Amino acid sequence: MATRSMQDWLDAYGVSHQNPTNKAIHWICVPTIYFCVVGFLYSIPLPDAPPFVRPHMLATLAVALVGIFYIRLSLPIAIGMILWSLFCLAVCRYLDAHAGLPLWAICTILFVAAWIGQFYGHKVEGKKPSFLDDLQFLMIGPAWLLSFVYKRLGIAY
Repeated sequence: MATRSMQDWLDAYGVSHQNPTNKAIHWICVPTIYFCVVGFLYSIPLPDAPPFVRPHMLATLAVALVGIFYIRLSLPIAIGMILWSLFCLAVCRYLDAHAGLPLWAICTILFVAAWIGQFYGHKVEGKKPSFLDDLQFLMIGPAWLLSFVYKRLGIAY
């Protein structure tokens, strides 16, 4: 089976993301969902791990694996996604230390709200979410948004 290029993935993702309302919803909900997944992983306790790897070890490992996924498709997209992931880790660290609610609770509220938004957007679009055909599209959504930023900035990917 031939490997898809980043552009092939982005084009396939874009097929079910043409409606302006759905696109606008994705600009809010996709980064929120990504952040929440990082936050959930950050929140998993690792009581037997050395203190320097708690609590962020699983989230950091996931970010590294995400980086590998993107590197094999596009180095510029990988760099942008790794930077976004590091920002998410920093926000998780801040919220974990200073928020009035546990990080997992904040992420649960945001995650549910963002998925409601996503499914509403696809109802407006009239097309099912891409990830129902291939789970890898869950990783392509954030890259799809980043591709628009790169186009605007004139960065090739």
